[in-house]
Amino acid sequence: MTAREIAEHPFGTPTFTGRRWPLPDVRLLAPTLASKVVCVGKNYAAHVAEMGGAAAADPVIFLKPNTAIIGPNVPIRLPANASPVHFEGELGLVISRPCKDVPAARAAENILGYTIGNDVTARDQQQADGQWTRAKGHDTFCPVGPWIATDLDPADLELRTEVNGDVKQRSRTSLMIHDIGAIVEWISSVMTLLPGDLILTGTPDGVGPLEHGDTVAVSIEGIGTLTNPVVRKGKS
Repeated sequence: MTAREIAEHPFGTPTFTGRRWPLPDVRLLAPTLASKVVCVGKNYAAHVAEMGGAAAADPVIFLKPNTAIIGPNVPIRLPANASPVHFEGELGLVISRPCKDVPAARAAENILGYTIGNDVTARDQQQADGQWTRAKGHDTFCPVGPWIATDLDPADLELRTEVNGDVKQRSRTSLMIHDIGAIVEWISSVMTLLPGDLILTGTPDGVGPLEHGDTVAVSIEGIGTLTNPVVRKGKS
């Protein structure tokens, strides 16, 4: 596999420069630096059940700051004052153009492609605060990558999360309570979405803690694998 260089941003029809490199010879960055990361909670029934909640009739959304975004192989840094910190493997989508009030049937027209996200969460802070901003907003708490798949049907893909090689999450995107069209319609009815904005579509059951020295890998069929090491701040 090779990486081909484009002359400008990837939106619209990119112009290739002709330069290319073997993929092992390049360092992959996060494939988007979003103006905002919009996340969907409680979007898999089995995850709702394991967290002891109830599924909502409409999508539950929250924001992560774009400063939480990191790319493949960059360490997730666990805050010294947070425990447990959980992984949450998710399908992500990247918006291709400014859009507002998008009907579900036209969602695909506004999507550049699909990627992998990990909605890392300080579970103790989430429970203590009664809302999710601090728990999900720490720097490095939004790994994204390894790239954006631009020709992919997201309706029924296997999602798998492994920690140190042990499978922790295994599900399919077909089990989402709210599908991609419904998600884009709901979010865009609230806020304008801009090119590069990232939407994380929810995590299935099997979430669990990350510890210093772990390696977490989220794989989605048709996209690839997003891998990140885990370190505790203050440790080496």
